[in-house]
Amino acid sequence: MIELTPKAAEKVREIRDAEGLGDQGLRVRVIGGGCSGFSYDLFFEDETNDMDQRFESHGIPIFVDMMSYQYLEDTEIDYVEGLHGAGFKFLNPQAKSTCGCGSSFSA
Repeated sequence: MIELTPKAAEKVREIRDAEGLGDQGLRVRVIGGGCSGFSYDLFFEDETNDMDQRFESHGIPIFVDMMSYQYLEDTEIDYVEGLHGAGFKFLNPQAKSTCGCGSSFSA
């Protein structure tokens, strides 16, 4: 399962509404790259396929492809604001190490 914190779900709704995307879901995936080997990627999408894992968290549909899911299982996505900026933070129990910026990890 992949979950959003209430604050992250609120921010996703805010962005989705501002961009006029209706009820599109959030695609969460892992891509190669970043300073630690893998990077997180988030974007809105309304199309899924039979191989996707589908979740819902605080009313937000979440879609994850099978390859990414093996690296994201039991991940919680939060939204944080601080001195270094604001953004989504991944609390991923599968990550063995993360980079300083928190946007990439190694498994």
